[in-house]
Amino acid sequence: MESIKIERTRKTPDVVFNAETGKIQIEGKSIPENSIEFYKPLVDWLDEYSNNPVENTEVNIKLEYFNTSSSKCILDVFKKLENIYKEDNNVIINWYYEEDDEDMLEAGEDYQSILKIPFKMIEMEE
Repeated sequence: MESIKIERTRKTPDVVFNAETGKIQIEGKSIPENSIEFYKPLVDWLDEYSNNPVENTEVNIKLEYFNTSSSKCILDVFKKLENIYKEDNNVIINWYYEEDDEDMLEAGEDYQSILKIPFKMIEMEE
């Protein structure tokens, strides 16, 4: 299975979905023109990955900002991960936020309250 690597732009995050290591990272800003179009390959990849995930899947989310349409797409990504977790696989989501960014902390807590998957809130030093 191919890994996904998408370089960050002004409007889209840096994305790495590594099938061999089970490391998944989304970092930067997520305000694409069309969020569904941007996130669809990631959701499709997770569908395929869920057929044969590695023992430990580690997800690192380091978003500076995301728009409303991205938040729904990110939830779709998390729901795919939740399904992998429900199949007795180890999945952890590390949600990074800057210490003075209450909005990003709250966003992570909102996702955490919706999903039945281990979430770790990690405060980043500025």
